[in-house]
Amino acid sequence: MIDKNYHTKLSKFLSLILRHRPEEIGIRLDSNGWTNVDELIEKMNAYSRHIDFETLEIILETNNKKRFSFNEDKSLIRASQGHSIEIDLGYTNQKPPEILFHGTSEKSVKSILEKGLERQKRQHVHLSSDIETAIKVGKRHGKPFVFLVLAEQMYNDNFQFFISDNGVWLTNNVPAKYLKKDE
Repeated sequence: MIDKNYHTKLSKFLSLILRHRPEEIGIRLDSNGWTNVDELIEKMNAYSRHIDFETLEIILETNNKKRFSFNEDKSLIRASQGHSIEIDLGYTNQKPPEILFHGTSEKSVKSILEKGLERQKRQHVHLSSDIETAIKVGKRHGKPFVFLVLAEQMYNDNFQFFISDNGVWLTNNVPAKYLKKDE
């Protein structure tokens, strides 16, 4: 029987390790964010996070945000995006849709209108291609607010865009002049 609560806790711990603090359990990420699956399992178990390969597979398959991915032979694993440590995910610059969306909380709107969207502690600003996802993201931080991002215009002005393995659009920053309120 699958314990969803335990899987959620393991998924959150994987996010911490694979995106922010691999040293916490003594693993290393290569320059592209990959680490050995067997070593990850061994170190997680030593850290009292009991996991086996089958459980890891279930977490990757059922994670609704598709935060992690295996390489082709499932010997390596990495987070798809959201790193606070310097990682080259190997994504290539791609032309985005005309409009992308960014969900935040209402309390952040004034600051964002002044400064634009900044990556803060992450490598990139995260954008979604649909408003529903942006609303969900915004709800995590309070009453949601959604900005429309003039992504195609930014791209035409030489900003770079990447799309992660799980469909999140990434860019370095979004100046305020490319943001519109979703009225």
